Amino acid sequence: MRYKILFQIVMLLAVFFHGNAQEVLTVDEAVQIALKNNYDIKIASNDAEVSKENKSIANAGMLPKLDATLTQSNTIQNTKQTQATGEVRELDNAKNNSLVYGVSLGWTVFDGFRMFARYDQLKALEKQGEVQLKMMVLTKVSDVMTTYYDLVQQQQLVNALDTTIVISKQRLKTAENRFTIGKASKLEVLNAQVDLNTDLSNLLKQKELFETTKIRLNELLARDVATDFKVVEEVAVDDTLKLVDLNALVEKQNPQLQMALLNKTVAELDLKQVRANRYPTVQLNSGYTFNRSESSLGFVSQSSGRGFNYGVSASLNIFNGFLQNRNEKIAKLQVENSTLVIEQQKQTITSQLASLFQTYLTNVELAKLEENNEAIAKRNLEITLEKFRIGTITTIEFRSAQQNYVNAIARNSSAKFQAKISEVMLNEIAGNIKF
Repeated sequence: MRYKILFQIVMLLAVFFHGNAQEVLTVDEAVQIALKNNYDIKIASNDAEVSKENKSIANAGMLPKLDATLTQSNTIQNTKQTQATGEVRELDNAKNNSLVYGVSLGWTVFDGFRMFARYDQLKALEKQGEVQLKMMVLTKVSDVMTTYYDLVQQQQLVNALDTTIVISKQRLKTAENRFTIGKASKLEVLNAQVDLNTDLSNLLKQKELFETTKIRLNELLARDVATDFKVVEEVAVDDTLKLVDLNALVEKQNPQLQMALLNKTVAELDLKQVRANRYPTVQLNSGYTFNRSESSLGFVSQSSGRGFNYGVSASLNIFNGFLQNRNEKIAKLQVENSTLVIEQQKQTITSQLASLFQTYLTNVELAKLEENNEAIAKRNLEITLEKFRIGTITTIEFRSAQQNYVNAIARNSSAKFQAKISEVMLNEIAGNIKF
């Protein structure tokens, strides 16, 4: 009983001293930091903003274009003129200049409905930007959660190895005491020392893996990679997911499927714009112009004028080497391909979801089994400690119980990690990760 109490105290102290002064980072906090700082999310957010800014009636060509123009030209030249009467007029360094300025207005009022199709396409592209942002957010949040829970697993193993080292030190001290009073051989002391060194080596390797995983999480959070923190070791696995519910969410929320649907919309609007070339283009033109000119030699030495001009122009493509038929055929094929991509995407996602769900069910059951196995291994180690104290078991049996306990912790931690990751991946496919 005394060793059982000692064993429990050792475990508590190992956990306490491992991260007593460190920041405790929850998975929700990690996700919020990533949403704020992650570079890929920021880039995707800016791309979405670009798509939003591009959606305008001006970019679609619906608004008139108003230009202000100014042109001034000056010449100095030797001039010789022969009049109809035979008179010759001649002047060296004759100066001529002209000034024209004003405003001109051009407005395409009909282009075969191309401008309306273009505006609808810009709206679809804006939605694509939003979906791409959502896709990036889901991916990065999933990466953060996966890395976080991997870190939880690594920290649990570090704590387990800390505990087993304390036990190995206690075993070495017991072996040395037994050797001193003549109840054990030197071989028992040496074996205990070798096992302690092995545990220390395993702890160093595990701490290295723990620190590299921590660096990876800090990188995802786009903060100083040297930031120290401690994760919450309790991992709650949602074992209530249903395949039928996930399939329903995929139809509504899966970003890959949403992107495929938007790609089809864009392709259909491309086809409308190509077909618009079969219609005439009508443009209104107007402007107000002022002009003035001066000439050193000529019938008119100075002239000026100002006024309003207006008109209409129309054009219609009659023949362009059958390129119109070619372009329409290509656009139709692109629409057909986008439809096929949607069906392919649905099949792929459905297959992935069904496969992952089976893995999820298995991992949930394994997590329950390994949790029970850890409890059994812990109880077995407590009993073994009592027997080792009174000398009724060999050091080999003691070491076997000790290793079984550490392995049980590792398997339990890994099973919970795999179950949680399966849950995260299912929610990612369903577009249902909360953030």
